[in-house]
Amino acid sequence: MDESRLKQKVQTIVVSCSVILLTGKFIAFFMTNSVGILTDAMESIVNVAAGFISLYSLHLAAKPKDEGHPFGHGKIEFISASVEGLLIILAGGLIIYEGIRRLFIPSVIEKLDIGIYIVAGAGVINYLLGWYSIYTGKKYDSIALVAGGKHLQSDTYSSIGLVTGLILLYITRIGWIDSALALVFGAIIVFTGISILRKTVASLMDKADKEVLRIIADTISSNRQPDWIDIHNLKMVKYGSFYYVDCDLTLPWYYNIEEGHTACLQLENAICKGFTDKVSFSVHSDSCAERHCEHCLIETCKYRKEAFIAPLQFTLEEITESDEDRNE
Repeated sequence: MDESRLKQKVQTIVVSCSVILLTGKFIAFFMTNSVGILTDAMESIVNVAAGFISLYSLHLAAKPKDEGHPFGHGKIEFISASVEGLLIILAGGLIIYEGIRRLFIPSVIEKLDIGIYIVAGAGVINYLLGWYSIYTGKKYDSIALVAGGKHLQSDTYSSIGLVTGLILLYITRIGWIDSALALVFGAIIVFTGISILRKTVASLMDKADKEVLRIIADTISSNRQPDWIDIHNLKMVKYGSFYYVDCDLTLPWYYNIEEGHTACLQLENAICKGFTDKVSFSVHSDSCAERHCEHCLIETCKYRKEAFIAPLQFTLEEITESDEDRNE
């Protein structure tokens, strides 16, 4: 099974389980009339809606590049994760509103013990689903699966607190505890939504991912070839699970086209082997100048003008520096 189908299969499992959990939580709410349990049920609505959106986005992201989308359809995963973040914020706001309303208009809570069992069981299932979704998302580089998994696990953490509060409510029968639970976990849910939204907006804006760029820098450095005199102006954009990388590579000025192509191909293969094979690589080759001699590792160069001092270190700052920064 290819990666795109596997992602869709994982998300289908997550959505199916979310529908079952949603049903169970609303049954618990109608049995208990607890606004605390309602917060869990409301978030499950978001889980289901976001799950279907993610499933559709994974279906679109799996489509190959075409004339209208030369970089593929991977950006849809960021859009779906953004929609999920907005839905989470909306659900958290509704929960906070209901919690405040119940402070002034309290209701009778019944069969709380059954509600506690249902919420606790749902929390365990959500954690396992979240772990599975995050594991698969990281393995196959899917932000949609990772975002969905983190959302499910955040639901589990809130369920732990909710169950604790419900037990306290069950023992004490102090009514305002139920509303307080709704306010606390409503705020947590809103924070989770904002966190997801900030990350996906940054990705949509093609914000430089320093962690990924640092991995690329380490990969280049550990696979360095003598004729890679300098690498700079490196940029990376991510579309779904694919990376589009381009850079400037300084090579000996006397290389012919074939030798230059071979050196560029070695750089691409090094990145693909050490980082990921899901790379579309574009490189602009520059010819070396006299100032590069002191960093050049080619011992047999018969055109050397200056003595070798030390190789140029391919650090993150070095390889991402532009020509304008260098005044070249």
